Amino acid sequence: MTVLFSELLVPGWAQGDSGKIGLNAVTGSYSDGRALNLPCHNASSELFFSEKSEEIALAKSLCGGCPVKSDCLKGALSREEPCGVWGGELFEDGRVVLRKRAPGRPRSAKPEDELTVEIESAKALVAS
Repeated sequence: MTVLFSELLVPGWAQGDSGKIGLNAVTGSYSDGRALNLPCHNASSELFFSEKSEEIALAKSLCGGCPVKSDCLKGALSREEPCGVWGGELFEDGRVVLRKRAPGRPRSAKPEDELTVEIESAKALVAS
C-alpha cells in the first residue's frame, strides 16, 4: 500500500472541501494490480524528478497515454507537489511550470496576469 508521508502527519488531510488526493486514490495499490500497468511505475522514478530537459520531456511523454493522467494531475494540484512530473505536467514549488529554470539564474519577474494565466491553464487541464 502506498502511503504519503503527509497522510501520517496530518490527521484528516484528505477530508472536507480542502482535502488532498492521495497517491493510493489515483494509482491503486500493488495488491490490486492497477499500479503495475502505469507508465510511472514501469520506468525509473528518477526520470520523473530529473533536472534534465530531455528526461523531463520523456517523462511527460510517458504520461501521454496513461489511464489515470487527469486524476494524477488533479491529485498533484491538490497536494501542491513540490517538484516532478505529475499527470504530464512539470511541477515546481507546488505549481505547474512550463520548464525548469537553469541553475544559478535569477527568476524573471512575471506580471500578475501571466501567473493567473498559468494557474487557469492548470485548472483547465484538470477539468478536461
